[in-house]
Amino acid sequence: MGSEPVPLDSVATVAALRKRVSAWREAGETVALVPTMGALHDAHLTLIAEAQARCDRTVVSIFVNPKQFGPGEDFTRYPRPIETDVAALRAANVDLLYAPTVEEMYPPGDNTTVSVRGPLTAGLCAAARPGHFDGVATVCTRLFLQCLPDIAMFGEKDYQQLLMIRRMVADLAIPVEIVAVETVREEGGLALSSRNAYLSAEDRKKAARINLILADVAAAVADGGDIATEIGRGLAALAKAGIDDVDYLEIRDAETLEPVTTLVRPARVFVAVRLNGTRLIDNRPVETFATRTVPLRSVTRKAS
Repeated sequence: MGSEPVPLDSVATVAALRKRVSAWREAGETVALVPTMGALHDAHLTLIAEAQARCDRTVVSIFVNPKQFGPGEDFTRYPRPIETDVAALRAANVDLLYAPTVEEMYPPGDNTTVSVRGPLTAGLCAAARPGHFDGVATVCTRLFLQCLPDIAMFGEKDYQQLLMIRRMVADLAIPVEIVAVETVREEGGLALSSRNAYLSAEDRKKAARINLILADVAAAVADGGDIATEIGRGLAALAKAGIDDVDYLEIRDAETLEPVTTLVRPARVFVAVRLNGTRLIDNRPVETFATRTVPLRSVTRKAS
């Protein structure tokens, strides 16, 4: 029998967060941070469970960050089901919810932006969403410095973001370990995302094909297929599935995100598509036989 949920404690200011974390530190406890924008689903709960397995205390932040949304994007309509989120965090026995206001995160007169340059933020999502990664880097830097956790949890679905944050933490010598957790998927293979709530039933059927097409491309390239040819076949398969609004389908180096034309190192296949205005991203590893150490797999959850 599992433990009963405990009352969820929450803070909304940097001072209150630091006071709580400082008390844990004085007691010799380790701290994990799970940054989120709310609209929690099973992928977030997987991050939380992994954080709890690694540290004594877990902080979950909920902050819909305006700086990572571009003009015309869905900032105003982004789902904010705070009561449902609080219930999920309570059931997961999270130690602390940090839910700052925009004014707390970006005080009046704030004029500082963190920007990571180079191939990690060139192309892929950066091309379609200019300024997005500056917004992510800025808010993550602030969250890390506000909480000063031992570890912070991020999902591999947002793989470009994951590598960018690791680079930023290394460059700025922020004392936090960035822990990656495999993509969590529905039974049909669709990567879990808060934006899946925008999808119609028909769109969800189409979206479920994305993972299968990525897996086919990854397997074909790993088995020696020509990269350009397999990308072309992947685009054709997306179109056949009724997904013809494609931002990109590319294979890039798994560590540097440099474009790949010949498979000599572990790589990943990346995709971004739009279904009736909803932007979905996903990725899969591509490994040569010589470098393949684990099977291509992911965590799978039933759709709620």
